Amino acid sequence: MPLTLIVTEGVLPKDREPETIARLSEAFLNLHGLAGNKFLTPNVIGHIQVVPVGSTFSGMKATPVAIVEWLTPSFAFTTQEIQIAYVKEATEIIYEVCGGKHPRENIWVNVKHAVDGTWGIAGNGMTNKQLLEAITKD
Repeated sequence: MPLTLIVTEGVLPKDREPETIARLSEAFLNLHGLAGNKFLTPNVIGHIQVVPVGSTFSGMKATPVAIVEWLTPSFAFTTQEIQIAYVKEATEIIYEVCGGKHPRENIWVNVKHAVDGTWGIAGNGMTNKQLLEAITKD
C-alpha cells in the first residue's frame, strides 16, 4: 500500500520524515485492525516528495501544503468510520510533527483505489481476493 506524503519545502522538519511516514502507516494499519500483520506490514511502503516553495497552490495562490495520499486495494478505507478517523489522525500527525506551525486547513488527505488485479508485489499481479487471503493467512 503506497503512501505518498507531498510537502512544500520547509513544512516538515527533515529529521522527522521517517517518524512521520511510520506514524501515518501505523495509523492506517491500526484503523484496519492489521497492526503487525506479517504479510501487509512490509507491503505498507511510503515516500516523501518535497517540492520547492512557490510550486504548491491553494485557491490559485502559492501556498505551503501537506498532502497525505494513499493508493490501496478497494477493500481498504471502505467504511466512513475508518475514513473519518484516518483523515483526522493523519491531519493531527502532520500538524504535531510540524510543531503546530503548519495550519490544518493546508493539510489534505486522500485515498485512491487500485484496479482489482493490478496490485503488484514481487512481480505478481494480485487480485483483491489473493491479497485478502495473504493478509488473513497471518
